[in-house]
Amino acid sequence: MEKLQWTKDILGSKLEIKRGNEQIGKIHWENMLSSNAQAMINGKLFTLNREFFLSKLEIYDANDQSLLGMVMVNMFSPRSDVVVNGKRFELVVQNFWQSRWSWKYNGNEIITFISNEFITKDKGDIELYTALTEEIEVLILLGLFVRNQFVLFMLLGILVVLLVII
Repeated sequence: MEKLQWTKDILGSKLEIKRGNEQIGKIHWENMLSSNAQAMINGKLFTLNREFFLSKLEIYDANDQSLLGMVMVNMFSPRSDVVVNGKRFELVVQNFWQSRWSWKYNGNEIITFISNEFITKDKGDIELYTALTEEIEVLILLGLFVRNQFVLFMLLGILVVLLVII
């Protein structure tokens, strides 16, 4: 198993992916609420897009703008699917707090994301149970983009509750 680390400021627009002390990837949003992001992992460039209310997340090759994968995130369902290079992967949210989620292939967990904090930083680990391939790179970026969507939904929920109380 290989372990990577990720870090993002809660109200920030940059996420970093590291292997030890070496940065191997990043996602950069224009601002916290932006629906588009630029991403890089292992020197490859990607574009990420989300539709806020539909929760449709897409990842494109930044060079030729070809769609590499699309996942629909449902806050009320712990499972979603994505097809990358003709292979179907399943996203599974493993707990209510959305602090542990994973990608599965043929029923086997291949990537697990763990969020360690949620107060001022959103950070955690990425556990890889398979070799790093193009599909795995896409799934890592999509998995972290999904996490950002979870955080936005939680912050929106908190805002709605506060508005109702006030």
